Amino acid sequence: MGSQPSAGLPRWDSFVALGDSFTEGLADAAPGGGFRGWADRLAEHLAAANPDLRYANLAVRGKLIRQIVADQVPKALLLRPALVSFTAGGNDIIRPGSDPDVVAETFDAAVAELRASGADVLIGTGFDTRGTPVLRHVRGKVGTYNSHLRAIADKHGCYVLDLWSMHVLRDPRAWSEDRLHLSAEGHRRVALRACEALGVPVEEDWREPWPAVPRVPWRQQRAQDLRWVREHLAPWISRRLRGVSSGDGRSPKRPQLEKLIGCEGRKQDVPA
Repeated sequence: MGSQPSAGLPRWDSFVALGDSFTEGLADAAPGGGFRGWADRLAEHLAAANPDLRYANLAVRGKLIRQIVADQVPKALLLRPALVSFTAGGNDIIRPGSDPDVVAETFDAAVAELRASGADVLIGTGFDTRGTPVLRHVRGKVGTYNSHLRAIADKHGCYVLDLWSMHVLRDPRAWSEDRLHLSAEGHRRVALRACEALGVPVEEDWREPWPAVPRVPWRQQRAQDLRWVREHLAPWISRRLRGVSSGDGRSPKRPQLEKLIGCEGRKQDVPA
């Protein structure tokens, strides 16, 4: 884990989340439409400790690290937040021929810029893809990239959200039907892990065991696998082959620093 740059329990007054679909919150439906996700949930925990917290989420699904650094990092710097979460590079790592060393160099430069602004930074590692059929083959690359991310965190004095070691995410219930994005429960547990990394006290435990469920019969499981291939894997591969991103033409869901009202992503506009 990277060194914690602030002594005691920090009370951040502003938080900006950067990244791709993971931080945008895909598959964690928000009341009234849109997506919630781990970063929104983390903001809610932070707001419980500091009701004056303002929060922006600049993440856009499908983005590569250079796009995130070019589009989102400058906007974050203009907002001058006290805390930034930065999870990026996953869409690069899963691409054939990508080099985790090169991706990490881009990540490092962005973190240096964010830290130079005075912001605390929470770095998110990659998931362990061992249990994800379509991504199992990139597990070694993710591990290499994670080694770089931990070194970057140590170098710049960042907090680390260690997703690789979250064994609770190996349960299929942590993932949505597409098996690529977290379920609502997966996002909830990641937010709790982020709170732990930041030293934010919470009553819930992300390690809580999953309730026991009956084993799915083999024939039913195979039918589910075939449906997944047809409805999710095939379209995903098709987009990759055509060079189409799910984030093309999309804007951030929460581009300005705004106060939260209550919970579940409701917000109030305030001057940035």
